[in-house]
Amino acid sequence: MHSEASGASTSSTSAKKKPITIITIGMAGAGKSTFVQRINSYLHSQNTPPYILNLDPAVTNVPFEANIDIRDTINYHEVMKQYNLGPNGGILTALNLFTTKFDQVLDLVEKRSESVDYVILDTPGQIEIFTWSASGAIITDAIASSLPAVVAYIIDTPRTTAPATFMSNMLYACSILYKTRLPFILVFNKTDVQPHDFALEWMHDFEEFQTALATHSGTRDAEGEPTYMNSLMNSMSLVLDEFYKNLKAVGVSSMTGAGVKEFFEAVDVSREEYEKDYLPELERARAQREKSLQDAKQDSMDRLMKDLTVDRQRNPAAFTNDKWDPEEEEEEEEEEEVDDDSDMNIIDRNEESWPGQYIDVTRARRREENINWPRPG
Repeated sequence: MHSEASGASTSSTSAKKKPITIITIGMAGAGKSTFVQRINSYLHSQNTPPYILNLDPAVTNVPFEANIDIRDTINYHEVMKQYNLGPNGGILTALNLFTTKFDQVLDLVEKRSESVDYVILDTPGQIEIFTWSASGAIITDAIASSLPAVVAYIIDTPRTTAPATFMSNMLYACSILYKTRLPFILVFNKTDVQPHDFALEWMHDFEEFQTALATHSGTRDAEGEPTYMNSLMNSMSLVLDEFYKNLKAVGVSSMTGAGVKEFFEAVDVSREEYEKDYLPELERARAQREKSLQDAKQDSMDRLMKDLTVDRQRNPAAFTNDKWDPEEEEEEEEEEEVDDDSDMNIIDRNEESWPGQYIDVTRARRREENINWPRPG
């Protein structure tokens, strides 16, 4: 009986699903950090606390406790000074520096994968820095390759009542969806200020959007004819009709908590979508990449062996002097291991620190800690 119970426990542990990663993206002021705080509070109330990553190096305060915080590793203001950058350039460079250590972040996340059900990423407020930068693509691909992932695109609902702003958000959402190819959820935030019913109507019935566009001020010129922008948005509403059909949209109030339960229901559906559509495509791409790499290695080896054969025939005496020294190779491997042994500087706040683990550049003084930031070029 004991062995059967032990076997059942082992099987249930092995059958535990991997935690799903929620990547929050949105325009500045859309309420991403407040939304993360709200879903964090909701998950704690359900006794399923999440694992949170803050990727915004410029934020002063966040309304939640992040397990991994980019500010513990990268000093945003110091980066701006050292590289002579402006605010956006400083955020981008800080994110690039953090990405070079993202393998350590993945290791820490995977260590917690047995004890958490959700991993949440709070991205920088400057949306283009994360969505269109190399570091943002690397982070997104690395997360999605290791764990199920979903993109939550946060929209400021009160500001979206203007048709032009609504269309701008939809175009941005469409571009992010087709860039990441991950399950996608539109989150209409601040529904306590402005209900999102109008947005759902515009998405499901393009004639409603065209009516709203026609009655909105500034859509006709002095002669009463539709402006170029009006005609362009009319055309785009027809083009995006197919995009809307397979899109999940929920209304959420980060202040009151309304709609959070419906959001997590959409997240559960997105997990199934990830396993059904994204994961097989990822495995096919990975197999194709490995095959291409193997073919390239084989081709290189064939050419090398052919060159060696020709060289042996032309100079047999030199070939006899070319001998392999295993002791010398072992010494080289030991030197490489010493060179690669660098200090870990990614911090998991759930773990206690130890001497030499990291240098906290957000609180350290440069002269005392002898910090030398790399300079460009």
